[in-house]
Amino acid sequence: MKSFTASAHLEPDSTSRVSVFHENGDSESFVSLRIGGGLVDVALIARPGTADALRALARAADEAASALDEIADTAADGDA
Repeated sequence: MKSFTASAHLEPDSTSRVSVFHENGDSESFVSLRIGGGLVDVALIARPGTADALRALARAADEAASALDEIADTAADGDA
């Protein structure tokens, strides 16, 4: 990954969108994964050969979602 650090808060109405850009005479094929829907969008650009990095990101996002579920469950039980 090229170096860049940004911070944005996900909201319940945040959206995600995948767009596929096929090779043309001027550029290679790539996929854009956009997350946002409000004032800020985060776009990840992935070229062929980077699918494993996107899969790792998906696993990390699933792990984060599970942690949020546990936090919500603990708070609902009155332990937080």
